[in-house]
Amino acid sequence: MFAKETYIQRRERFKERVRSGVVLLLGNEESPMNYAANTYPFRQDSTFLYFFGLDQPGLAAVLDLDEGTECLFGDDPSLHDIVWTGPRPLLRDRSQQVGVTQTAPGKELGQVLNRAARQGRTIHMLPQYRAENVRRIADCGLPRSARNDMLRIADSRGSVTPSPDLIRAVVEQRSIKSAQEIEQIETALGVTARMQTAAMKMAKPGVFEYEVAGAMEGIMASSGVGPAFPPIFSVHGEIMHNPYYDNRLQAGNIVINDSGAESPLHYAGDITRTIPVGGRFSPRQKEIYSIVLNAQARAIAAAAPGVEWREVHRLAAVALMEGLIELGLARGDPQEAVAAGAHTLFFPTGVGHMMGLDVHDMEPLGEDYVGYTDTIRRNPEFGWRYLRLAKPVEPGFVITVEPGIYFIPELMQRRKAEGRYNQFISYDKLEAYRSFGGIRIEDDILITPEGCRVLGPHIPKTIATVEALASA
Repeated sequence: MFAKETYIQRRERFKERVRSGVVLLLGNEESPMNYAANTYPFRQDSTFLYFFGLDQPGLAAVLDLDEGTECLFGDDPSLHDIVWTGPRPLLRDRSQQVGVTQTAPGKELGQVLNRAARQGRTIHMLPQYRAENVRRIADCGLPRSARNDMLRIADSRGSVTPSPDLIRAVVEQRSIKSAQEIEQIETALGVTARMQTAAMKMAKPGVFEYEVAGAMEGIMASSGVGPAFPPIFSVHGEIMHNPYYDNRLQAGNIVINDSGAESPLHYAGDITRTIPVGGRFSPRQKEIYSIVLNAQARAIAAAAPGVEWREVHRLAAVALMEGLIELGLARGDPQEAVAAGAHTLFFPTGVGHMMGLDVHDMEPLGEDYVGYTDTIRRNPEFGWRYLRLAKPVEPGFVITVEPGIYFIPELMQRRKAEGRYNQFISYDKLEAYRSFGGIRIEDDILITPEGCRVLGPHIPKTIATVEALASA
């Protein structure tokens, strides 16, 4: 973990922003895989990690902003626990590592919250994405008087309405990455770079996708870290989040490798490269790849403080349409085509998202809080609705830049049948691309006072350098 002072300073800054009420921050519990004693690898809640740094299950924290107290709740290991896990430090010793002096058994959490509720005090909490934490809140037995705008136990399932004030405060603080955090992200990207280059070398005809995915998992494990998200390694690059690795690679395939490691402190890396199986892109693949690479370069060049990210997305979409018009797959004015939404036939996703302790940073808090403002609202139209970040970017933001071109047969068939975008799309020429797949190129950037810089070690992405590594 970081130095104790880092967590103290984060909490002090946070308390200056929220000021009053009682804040509940829940850590995560162990999550059973197929029976209670056989659990998934533990992953702590990212906001709990940010403010308290303790990477063990079964913890919760209460910050009483009116009384100026901080208390960590959890249980010390019993003799039965020690038999299975070995000796572990006591909660009071762990809490001192992050500058907290007050601790209490986990069973007292409900008592503390109920006392605050009976006093009519505001209880702030964040949205809960795990069912076991929703149950923990419900099990606290808060009375109906606690059902205010900040907290609602709405029904017997314990659904919760979280505190908008708390969400905004956390988003505001976590969005700006410190030098320590950037160092962690670049550590994650160092492992990710080894994963990516290994995959390029392994992507040969006859190899199964799971062999490459397994090798990348091995690189992470041998580096003492885990994945920031399940790797996507697939010849079906037109499927955005494809968790399957069953295909045998064949000469002429292109494969998307979207993967990233976490650092030891759980900061994410997220890189995508598109690899020609056997080491050479076909002429048609080179054409599409060049369009995507140009769009990414233009998006990165445009990223600077104060620039609205939705405009970077628009710029990338125009660049993609310009290239497709040159190939004859589209026609007309590229600006007009994007305004009409024709680009979404090929690029239905966003150009990038915030990244940090979560690969889609702070997504559990709500994308509209993270990526939008009271005046910059989400566009509900197809393609635009998946843009996770739209607001002006600031120094300290870490953002992915990942344009792509995807030939999705079902989408092309649907839009053609609907007569959509006929003014801009050459549907007859698209038939030759039905089995093409997709191409995506992704890097992670830090917004700086002067513009931006690409984070992490260089990973080949020009046609020449990718082919050189893939044919080695």
